[in-house]
Amino acid sequence: YLKISKLALAFAIIHSKPPGRSSKEYTEYLAKTVSEQEFGWKWKVEVLEAEVLRLRQELLLNRISPRFCLENRKQDTSAETLLGQESVNPTSYSSQLEDSGCDVCNDSAFDSLGIASDFHQSEKNVNTSKHWLERVPPLNICHTSKEQSVTAPVHFLQCLLEIRKLSERGILQADFSELENDSFTICNSVSQLLDGLTFFYNNPKFPAPSLLTEGVHVLISLITDTKLSNHVLKKCFKKMEEFKKNLIQIILRNRSVNRFQALHSVSQMLSLLGRNNILRNSLISLLLSEVRQFAEQLLQAHQDQSVYDITQYENISLLCMTLEQLLQNETEESNISSPDYGGEEKIKFLKNLDQIILHLSDEFPLFSLYLWRVSVLLNSSQMQ
Repeated sequence: YLKISKLALAFAIIHSKPPGRSSKEYTEYLAKTVSEQEFGWKWKVEVLEAEVLRLRQELLLNRISPRFCLENRKQDTSAETLLGQESVNPTSYSSQLEDSGCDVCNDSAFDSLGIASDFHQSEKNVNTSKHWLERVPPLNICHTSKEQSVTAPVHFLQCLLEIRKLSERGILQADFSELENDSFTICNSVSQLLDGLTFFYNNPKFPAPSLLTEGVHVLISLITDTKLSNHVLKKCFKKMEEFKKNLIQIILRNRSVNRFQALHSVSQMLSLLGRNNILRNSLISLLLSEVRQFAEQLLQAHQDQSVYDITQYENISLLCMTLEQLLQNETEESNISSPDYGGEEKIKFLKNLDQIILHLSDEFPLFSLYLWRVSVLLNSSQMQ
């Protein structure tokens, strides 16, 4: 039946083709027309799905705290309010735009993305309900770019965090047990935010769009909040793991010439994720695995006198620095969290490490030093 249908379609195209066009050209024209119509339908479906999620977000917020949502509706802000903030503070970015991005010995490269300095500043400021609501635009489902698609989840999660703050101060009454009853909304909101951040780190822009900078603030605040983080990680742990793996691969695989400025920001993002004890332990395991695998590959290439990936060798240093920082934080907080982190990956990493360092130290002294420093931190935690 399928063969007969294809044959009938072919005859129909041949008989209906306009003069001056070959059958192939006419077939390609018809295929293009159909694909454009299909794209239009897909776009309509995405718009409707976004609207459904927006309504579910409003409903969930209303269930958690009806009074907050009533005050939220009184605010009249435009969608351009937050997106227009990209040019509010250009002085913090301008000095970095002409830089090659190769200097990563301090935090200026990361600050050029507008994330580190803004995040630390936001920790110092105590935001009131009115301040938060004025900064957040109404949800807009007519996205014109991947970056703007994170507007809805950022808005929703910001409101969630603000309800948490106000309820803690006794200003609002809130029932966060409702998060357990609506896993779809929280999972999709966090997933959209993580997808948007991944897209940005894969395609970095300077200066960083303020909406995406705000997305980083929201994500870190969410996973470091003592109550909300449990709800979020319980439902979105797999997505968080995927996000961390994506960030690690972005660091390892980037081959652009002026890549260090952007990659430094990715490594800082990994460090911020490590503020959460649960994410930190799994992140340490991921980093130990990547560094160990590269060390074994480098040793094999050195012994065989074969070519190794020099770009990955340059990029691996950022993972080593991030791993060292996380291990130091873990050691300092060992009285709070279990010092037995890394598990199987820790055992694999330390196995034959002395031999690897011995063989690589002459040819690759800096990388060998990184391995040694990490091993010292791992062994010190084992002795505690």
